[in-house]
Amino acid sequence: MPQAWLLPRLPWGRPSVKMVVTAGAFVAILWNLRCFLNASKVSGKGPKRTETLVVLVWEWPSKQVPNISGDVCHELYSIAGCWLTTERQLLGQADVVVFPHTTLQPGRDRLPKERPPGQNWVWVSLESPSNTKALARWNQTFNWVMTYRRDSDIFIPYGKLVPNRSATVNIPVKTNLVSWVISNYHRTQKRAEVYKNLSRYLHVNIYGKANNKPLCKDCLLPTTSKSKFYLAFENSIHQDYITEKLWRNSLMAGTVPVVLGPPRANYEQFVPADSFIHVDDFGSLAELATFLKTMNSSRYQEFFTWQKRYSVKLYADWRERICTICTAYPRLPRGHVYPNLESWFNT
Repeated sequence: MPQAWLLPRLPWGRPSVKMVVTAGAFVAILWNLRCFLNASKVSGKGPKRTETLVVLVWEWPSKQVPNISGDVCHELYSIAGCWLTTERQLLGQADVVVFPHTTLQPGRDRLPKERPPGQNWVWVSLESPSNTKALARWNQTFNWVMTYRRDSDIFIPYGKLVPNRSATVNIPVKTNLVSWVISNYHRTQKRAEVYKNLSRYLHVNIYGKANNKPLCKDCLLPTTSKSKFYLAFENSIHQDYITEKLWRNSLMAGTVPVVLGPPRANYEQFVPADSFIHVDDFGSLAELATFLKTMNSSRYQEFFTWQKRYSVKLYADWRERICTICTAYPRLPRGHVYPNLESWFNT
């Protein structure tokens, strides 16, 4: 990494107080970064990289920016040699610059006018193509993509199953049949149509803003866990678009997900085939309703066999997602630019 630590030369003549203060702040930032880089090089705890990777997040993806000072990737996620910053003054020193799609919306700040040689830009989005607009203007801009899709350069799923050794099954006490938490209800969505027709055959307990029954953060899992089944209906149907509706609202809560999203085969690339029920498994919603209402206890318990081997890991902290860039960095392609980002994402 270039050692561009020298402060740019000030104009001739006596500097103003404002210029001196600005220069001092800039020197302090660079000095702290230099100390961090030097310390990381001699720590001996990181991967085989000889230099720390500097990742500049152009704008933090969430409304609240967490503390990213110090060696946060190593301290929280055991990823060494990775330094995160939101200081745009360090654009010239960054190896990677991360651009969440929300930053690129019309009327927001534009991208930097120049890109230092060897620097790679990453486009980030967790939304589906149906909810991601204005991509055409960013052709020939980004080197790497970071999304929920498995074919992304940097894959950031909403969750995953991780091996455990508990070999126990925990099924919470059930007091009702089916529940659904929904905040944004639109009649044009397929999930709205499926729910409307399914509700003709069984009762669904609905929570969330759409039904004027919002759940607090700590109330969601205890509420959905009381249902035998949970409607894990995605707002749009796309390859690999499997969100927290499956991971958190159902599997982590200890209820059986009834999924509406990509085909069953796609779900089975993420979770065992016997851990969920797919709407497409049935010839009609009447058949699905009958299946749910008449399921006996032993058959129901079979849906939780996965708990003997796995537990759910959620990805909810953007710091962890951004830190994974450093893990993926050694195998990422160099010199590649996406010629048509919209075409790739909509495929």
